Amino acid sequence: MSATVRIPTILRTYTGGVGEVDADGSTLAEVLNSLEDSHPGIRARILDDAGALRRFVNVYVGDDDVRFIGGLMPRLPKAPRSRSFRRLPAEPTADASAIGY
Repeated sequence: MSATVRIPTILRTYTGGVGEVDADGSTLAEVLNSLEDSHPGIRARILDDAGALRRFVNVYVGDDDVRFIGGLMPRLPKAPRSRSFRRLPAEPTADASAIGY
């Protein structure tokens, strides 16, 4: 299944400046893998070393924050609305540099 992924401005360096890209997958994890295949390096800005969403990254399927609908593994809807990744302003913490701030 193909999905349209909205990319926030701060991550568009990985997509050549493009704000929406297509990715394949029936789960969000598969969509992220597809996104990484097409745009190397982007997954590391979305997920931490343990494979969890970074603290200051919000991922939505349609209007739903994935943290509240089962994370990265639940199957996506048959007629998926776009997924979007948003980065929140980082608080001054030790790991802020790890997410590009």
